[in-house]
Amino acid sequence: MDQYVIGVIVSNVSGVLSRVSGMFTRRGFNIDCLTVGETESSGFSRITVAFHGDKELKTRIVQQLEKLHDVREVEVLDKNDTVIRELLLIKVRNNSDSRQDIMTAVEIFRSKIVDYSPTALVCELTGETSKIDAFIELLKPYGIMEMCRTGIVALERGENCLKTAK
Repeated sequence: MDQYVIGVIVSNVSGVLSRVSGMFTRRGFNIDCLTVGETESSGFSRITVAFHGDKELKTRIVQQLEKLHDVREVEVLDKNDTVIRELLLIKVRNNSDSRQDIMTAVEIFRSKIVDYSPTALVCELTGETSKIDAFIELLKPYGIMEMCRTGIVALERGENCLKTAK
């Protein structure tokens, strides 16, 4: 099964997210990742949805999304023509034995330490999901205390844009 990423422009009104996620639930479609935020136009929000499936499932999801009242635009984003990123905040145990190794990992992954205490470090990392996953795996032996991921956000490269209805 392939992973698909869909960009959806919706009216920025109450209940839209519930209707979109409800459409997935009612039809038994599983969402891998769902991210929502206001766009450059305050009247619209952008929903980024990632899911695994075949081409038939992708087509059905797009058709169902297009039928929803407040949905203005739906587009399957081509991974080769799209910038896809995710944010990770991760808290790792800090002690004198492992501190230098963690600092090296932070440097190699171009992460940054956003909070430091004698017992814990909070690191911030932005990148593709595979980079986030690799960073987490690298830090596991040092004792991950807590972590939070945003889910993916995606924009097409170049001049291509999801257009909002005016």
